[in-house]
Amino acid sequence: MSAGGLASGKPDGEWLRVHPATPFVRGWVALAAIGYFFGRDSFERMLQGQPLIDDRIAGRAPWLLGAGALMLVLSVLGFILSWYFTRYQVAEGYVRVNTGFLFKQQRQARLDRVQAIDIVQPLLARIFGLAELKFEVADAGESAVRLAYLRIGDARQLRATILARASGVRLDPEHPDAAAPEAPEQQVLQVPPSRLVGSLLLSEQSVFVVLGAAASVMLSALTENRAFFLYLIPAALGLIAAYWNSFTKGYNFTAAISPDGIRLRYGLLDTQAQTLPPGRIQALKVAQPPLWRLFGWYRMQVNAAGYGAAGANNGEAGSRTTLLPVGKWDDVLNMLALVLPDPGTADPLRVFYHGVNGLDSDAGFVTTPRRARLLAPLGWRRNAFASTDTALLMRSGRWWRQLVVVPHQRTQSIALQQGPLARRFGLADLVLHTTAGPVAPRVIQADIREAQALFDAQGARARAARRRQTSEQWLAQVARAGLAEQAPPAALAKPAEPVETLPRATAPAPQQEGQQRG
Repeated sequence: MSAGGLASGKPDGEWLRVHPATPFVRGWVALAAIGYFFGRDSFERMLQGQPLIDDRIAGRAPWLLGAGALMLVLSVLGFILSWYFTRYQVAEGYVRVNTGFLFKQQRQARLDRVQAIDIVQPLLARIFGLAELKFEVADAGESAVRLAYLRIGDARQLRATILARASGVRLDPEHPDAAAPEAPEQQVLQVPPSRLVGSLLLSEQSVFVVLGAAASVMLSALTENRAFFLYLIPAALGLIAAYWNSFTKGYNFTAAISPDGIRLRYGLLDTQAQTLPPGRIQALKVAQPPLWRLFGWYRMQVNAAGYGAAGANNGEAGSRTTLLPVGKWDDVLNMLALVLPDPGTADPLRVFYHGVNGLDSDAGFVTTPRRARLLAPLGWRRNAFASTDTALLMRSGRWWRQLVVVPHQRTQSIALQQGPLARRFGLADLVLHTTAGPVAPRVIQADIREAQALFDAQGARARAARRRQTSEQWLAQVARAGLAEQAPPAALAKPAEPVETLPRATAPAPQQEGQQRG
């Protein structure tokens, strides 16, 4: 039996329908709008102690009620037809979803190309015990396949079976089409609500709002015009809305590792369970705003194939590309170990620590030459790059620190960029192209000779890494690094053990600064 018949026990390849409550969960807003339009006036009159129907329209009341009933029936009929013509199938290495009764559409995704599968539960769906599955594939600007809604148990079962096949976990060879049990997991970290609230209050938005408020107060005092305070009202409302959205998206954020990938769970009202195979992450960024240094907090974001450019702009997609909304240095090391189980260096703690917090050429980083300090007086000692056997590290930012990590095999193309001022100082930027997302890999203001040498070397490293990658199944790629193990044929896999290449440890003390280059 295939994953398509997980819940019902039907034959392999059978077309199945989503839960009957699906159209009402998705279309309750339309029903509420109809009820509000036709019932608002009567409700207000009832509160005022007046007759439910105005005497002036009493003669037309039957017609109005009939029109309302007709709209309600048509809406319900549309919901039912939408449910009846929505079917899904998992067979022959594909997941397929058919929708539409007037304009039919079929969307499908290859199981071995699935980048991630998310379980999304809006508030109303949680009340009914339902969930939506989102299947992400490479180069999709939006979800390739959205399957809404299934019972939460069926959604988890379907996700487990598809991820098992996509990741390369071996099932029972005597029953290759059997439904896979949900893979075990081991929790790696959890973000406390107090830390999340603190990170929002010390975020970049707060800095700009405080500066704007101070400027408004000064202008009001100097000009004796109180109108400047009015500009604070929309800013305060926008800030509150942004805080609330970030809080609800990041609430109860937990990360765990399992044989089918990194599992992220978060959300206050609308919850989301996201499974992201680490071998499919294209680029990673560790960032630290200035005020977060007081508490040693960091943020991690990723570019993942299938999430598209919306990850940088859209609130929902932005939360899906967040690997860690706010965490300590140990949390950063744990997540780095999951994404890059083989860091390709004998001293990963020192290399990554100086990548985020270091200056000059410590830990082998190549910085912007001293002659460029006029172009970047604060950042020239921070702007740097280093290469390990498995990834390219790019460091930048003196106040807003960040480290970008790109595995060699994820480099799609490389470009050298040089403006007139950079040409005058013998500098160049090197840009790495990966899938779209919030991470923009860029080596800033490198010496032109070093940039050209890196251009050639990184191209060669990317080609060699892609030749070593012989499988699209991420578990097969990282098994040699010790991230996950294959289990006996009767089961899926054992719980993943913590990766020891980046052990839990406090950051090393900064080494003595290297020599500055002239």
